[in-house]
Amino acid sequence: MEHLVIGIDLGGMSARAAVLKGEELLGCCSRKTSAASSPRETAKTLAALSKEVCERANVPFSAVEAVGIGSPGVIEGETGTVVLWSNFGWHEVPLASLFEEECGKRAFVTNDANAAALGEAKFGAGKKYSDSILITLGTGVGGGIVLGGKLFEGYRSAGAEIGHMVIRQNGELCTCGRRGCFERYASASAIIKNTRLAAAAHPDSLLNETPADKINGKTAFDAARAGDAAAKEVVAEYVAALGEGIANLAAILRPQAVLLGGGISREGEFLLAPLREYVYPRLYVSERRIPFEIVCAKLYGDAGLYGAAAYALSRL
Repeated sequence: MEHLVIGIDLGGMSARAAVLKGEELLGCCSRKTSAASSPRETAKTLAALSKEVCERANVPFSAVEAVGIGSPGVIEGETGTVVLWSNFGWHEVPLASLFEEECGKRAFVTNDANAAALGEAKFGAGKKYSDSILITLGTGVGGGIVLGGKLFEGYRSAGAEIGHMVIRQNGELCTCGRRGCFERYASASAIIKNTRLAAAAHPDSLLNETPADKINGKTAFDAARAGDAAAKEVVAEYVAALGEGIANLAAILRPQAVLLGGGISREGEFLLAPLREYVYPRLYVSERRIPFEIVCAKLYGDAGLYGAAAYALSRL
């Protein structure tokens, strides 16, 4: 008999919940969240959301075996404690226990990026691999690591902070306090900044067809597709930075695949082809001897929902 579980993707402005039976998503809904709410109030919101999603899916809440929660911040998975979530001002919040008190269901909490990695590994682009790394390319660079089919979280679940691996010594200052972090060069924020600089430096570039305040992660790729030289340089620089990070991860962990998520991953082969060309010659062991794939994620915004549910299943 297939387990019935709920996965929750907790965010700073909203929380989404889905009820899953095996690989089938039976229903999904969301509610607003706020930093102004106390941890107890947030737990009540998540409990109500869990019951609501069951109603929408026409599933009895009593049949749910467990609930998985993917939360931002540093999470201690063993106890379901949010050790630190700066945006909400949370310190040592026992989220799993608070949730269980509100609805009586077993709850398990992991970092939201870890949940997304597990979701892709179990239900998305990583299904055929036992070892994969998800890299999410958004405002920052996040992700998670799945080894032997299991989520790798590190000691007290504080590991797998992919974005804060240094790829350029004494490079740009990162929000974490170090210099040269991966996310300072491979995030959507990084390519947006470089696109604006290139547009200002090249007045005749197609990049200037987009107002500076409207430039986004797609702008340079679109102009590069149209043959713009300045845009091609921006994209090449971005690919090199992303490639350095991937090559480093491959040298340490050598997964079967790296999965790329986030908005920039939607560039598909226009991003993947030059990225493979950059990474493959830099692998310690050739991809011809030990296969190594770089592919796009498939679940996008739903990865965290699937992964939170999968995390709960892994803890039952």
